[in-house]
Order: sequence, then structure tokens, then C-alpha cells
Amino acid sequence: MFTVEPHIVRRGKVVMKSSVEEISPVKKKLIVEIEADEVDRRIAKAYKQLGKKARIPGFRPGKIPVGILEGRFGKEVLQDVTQDMVNETLPQAMQESGAYPLSMPVIENDVPQKGQAFRYTAVLEVKPEFELKDYQGFSVEKEILSVTDEDVEKQVEEIRRSQGKLHTVEEDRGVQEGDYVAIRYEGFEDDQPVPGLQSDNYMLRVGSGEFHPEFEKRVVGLKKGTRESFPVNFEDDPKNRKLAGKNVDFQVEVLDMKAMELPDLDDAFAKGLGGKIETLEDMRSEIRKELTKREERRIDQDLKTRLLQKICDTVEFELPGSLVEDELNRAVEGIQQNLSRSGSDLEQSGLDMVKLRQDLRTPAESRVKRMLVLSEIAQQNQIEVTEDDLSKGFAELAEGIGQEPELVRRYYEANNLLESYRDKLLEEKTLNYLVEGAKIFEVEADKISEEKS
Repeated sequence: MFTVEPHIVRRGKVVMKSSVEEISPVKKKLIVEIEADEVDRRIAKAYKQLGKKARIPGFRPGKIPVGILEGRFGKEVLQDVTQDMVNETLPQAMQESGAYPLSMPVIENDVPQKGQAFRYTAVLEVKPEFELKDYQGFSVEKEILSVTDEDVEKQVEEIRRSQGKLHTVEEDRGVQEGDYVAIRYEGFEDDQPVPGLQSDNYMLRVGSGEFHPEFEKRVVGLKKGTRESFPVNFEDDPKNRKLAGKNVDFQVEVLDMKAMELPDLDDAFAKGLGGKIETLEDMRSEIRKELTKREERRIDQDLKTRLLQKICDTVEFELPGSLVEDELNRAVEGIQQNLSRSGSDLEQSGLDMVKLRQDLRTPAESRVKRMLVLSEIAQQNQIEVTEDDLSKGFAELAEGIGQEPELVRRYYEANNLLESYRDKLLEEKTLNYLVEGAKIFEVEADKISEEKS
């Protein structure tokens, strides 16, 4: 720990001394002392103002002795004086010391006393200082873009299925893969019902893998009205973590069975999708274009992630705890929102909050480190987001949602999202700068190194 030499700051009539102690690379203690004369002046002024407003039986306003006011209101007056002195002197003290907090400072202070200097401390969490060297010219692999006919046809079938119609299976047959079946089921472990593992009317697309592959295989062949019992051994990482590694005995009844009637795959089907599509080949061409754009975005993001990780690996520094906690909270909130949209929550999904935060801490720390490294590179190279960058960004956003750019911008401004969007554009601009200076080697997807993040 070391101390920066104190200096005196004059703000109007306020005379104060301040110094800085370094607690750690990301924590500093700012020590501020205000001279006794200034403390006396402020206390006297506070009681004078109070005397004009206070109402005490037996005394006229403005004629109440200070001793009476001190006895009645002393604690509140000193609190107000303290707050005023801290609010006035702390910003200037931070500016003079160059210590800018990432989160709210933790203030510790004495109680102001007449005839004595007033002293308080502010513990600040600050950005770490670190040195980046030779972050240009890194060699990094880039996946070769590949969109196959199989990829296109898979997307064609998904669109075709989305336009299909379900009809009740009338013939006397068992469930087939691809059927939609309404089932009643309940799961048991050691002859005891598993909480949450039951439904009186669950719609299952057999073969989709949405429930469990082994479960869906056992449903194949069952007929409407059939009741069946069978075991399912859940793998180590199922979608529902409550069932990880368990052997569950299911009782299942098929309530109804529907088959998907798919439309003919022809020019009429393609034209019915709207837009500029006239033929099936037009449809395939548009799908290929969209898949290509999607793959280009994925490959570009993957390249930038791995390049930035290589740069981050060259430097070590302490991370500010407040930034890590903020990032961790955002990650947890994102998971909770996703679960809520699917009608679930942490408990139903078998997720323990303490364990979840433990699992997410390391990724959160990595994101904070990447953010700080990018910020340092942007600062070193004077990379900034210009008004032109903002205009182009909003134009791209608007095109993606079919709105006017100015309307999108007004929405961001009205919802206080402009600065966060500016930060995102700065991050992207800095990443593009790094890619321009990197040595890029294109390789097949299966040849990408294991260093991929």
C-alpha cells in the first residue's frame, strides 16, 4: 500500500486536503479533510437557517437559542452538514486524484465537531491499469464458409412442416415417428412419483428429441388408448437437470394421435410464401442467401471471439468485483427470463441459484476481462463512435425489422438505450480494427483449433 502526497483543493470558500491510498490494483481509498474553520462556518450556517424555520413553543422564529436547537435537532443538522460537505468535495477530490469509481463509493466519516477538522474516506473501485503489447499481427484461424444443398433442403423441409396441417389418425395403427401424440404420463423413481414429472395432456412430436430420445422410441408402436410402463435411463446432462443420471419408470397412456399432412413441394407452394418468390428454385435461392448471411455472421463472430481471447491471454490483471457481479447478475437474469418464456423457472429446471452463480462466475470474469481489454485498445488507438457510425448502425437495425431508422433511434433514446448501443458499436469497431491487423488463415470447420472459446 502506498499513499499519494496530499494536495489542497479550493472550491469557493471550501478548503480541503486530500490524499489517496492504494488498497489493491482495483481499489483506492480517498482521504479528504476539511479545515475546522470551514466546518464551523457550515454548522453555524445550518443552525441559522434552521432557526428561521423551526417552531418551538415559547420562542419566536429566528430567536431560538442555538443551544436549544442543538438539543432538539443536533443529530439531523450534523447529518445534513456531513452530506453537503461530502457531496461538494468528493467529485473534485476524485478529479484531482484521477480516481474515478466504477460503482458507488463506500463512505466512512467522522461526526463534524465545532473547532475540529472534518475527515472522511471514500473507498473506490477503479479500472485496473495494465499494459498491452503486440496485440496486432496475431495468427488466427477462420472457418471456411460452407452452405450445402443438404443445409438448404433441411430448411426447406422446416418451412414445409410449418405450413403442414394436423389431422387425427383414423386407421388402426401404432404411433409412428413424426406423429403428434397427446399422452398422459407420470415418472417414478424407486416407486415414488418424481415431482414435476407428470402431465395429463402432453403433446409430443415423436422423433423430435424434445422430450427424451429413449422415451420417444418407446412410444413408437403404441396405439391410441394403450397404457404402457417402461424405464428410461437419463444421461448425465439432460435438459432437465433434476433427472441427470436417474433411472425413471414411466407410466404412459396414448390419448390421441395426429399425423402431419405436408403440402406438395412445388412452385405453387413456394409462390404462396409471398414476397418475390415465384418458383421452388427461387425459394431455394433465397434460403441459400439467408443461410449464407447467417453463417457469415457466425463465422465472423467466432473469429473475433478467438482473436480477442488470444490477446487477453497475454495479460493478467485483477478484475473489479463490481463489474464481475454486474455481469454475473445479467447472465442469471437472462437464464431466468428464458425459463420464464418457456413456462418454467430455476426450481422446475433443477437449477440451484448458488450453484448456478458458481458455474457462471468464470464465464462472467472472462467477459469482463475482454471488455476491459477492448476498452484499453480503443483508448490507445483513439477509436471512437462517430455520428456517422450511429446512423449506419440504426440503418442496419431498421432494415432488419422493417422500420425507419429515425423511428428506431427515437425508441433507443426514449428508453435510455443509446449509450449501451454506442458501447456495442465501439466494441464492434474495435474488434474490426483488430481483425484488420491480424494474420487470418482459412481452414475447414473441423480443423479449427481447440482454443476456440
